Amino acid sequence: MADETPAPTPEEAPTPRPARRRRAKADAEIAPVAPADVPKPAPQPEAPTIPKRAKLPPATATLLATRLRLDAKRPIFGRQAANRYYRIGRDGAWRRPRGLQSKQRRHYGYRPKIVRIGYRSPAAVRGLVPSGFAPVLVRTSADLAGIDAVRQAAIIARTVGTRRRLVLEEEARALGIRVLNPIVKSERET
Repeated sequence: MADETPAPTPEEAPTPRPARRRRAKADAEIAPVAPADVPKPAPQPEAPTIPKRAKLPPATATLLATRLRLDAKRPIFGRQAANRYYRIGRDGAWRRPRGLQSKQRRHYGYRPKIVRIGYRSPAAVRGLVPSGFAPVLVRTSADLAGIDAVRQAAIIARTVGTRRRLVLEEEARALGIRVLNPIVKSERET
């Protein structure tokens, strides 16, 4: 009589191993070494590096940091009844409340703040982008020629098409000018 062992239950059954795959030859091969007698191509002159921040005098840099602090504390200036009517609140445009009974005009504390001159940023840094550049609108390559790359940055106009925009971005890279709204990002930017 043969020794009969019971069949394993599904929980005890061994799981099948996954099939092994062979490595491709390309993975196993070593890259060929270039012979020493082949001349190397001459290095091309690199385009100037594009600065990430503008070079500002210390006083202006301090005012830029002050503006950043003021921006954080500045309230949101909401229009009167913006929560009531979609047509008023959707664009965020400010209009001064003029009604005689207006609680916002009379500065009641529970109403939104009103725009005043005391909330304004320092005049020396007004209009600069956060990186310190003064933005210049560019439509043609002639506009690029007049930009100071140290203090100004280009913004390509929205009416410029993609083909000409790519040409302008390449010219700006060659001149070392920062483009604030590029399509193509560059690795050379520092």
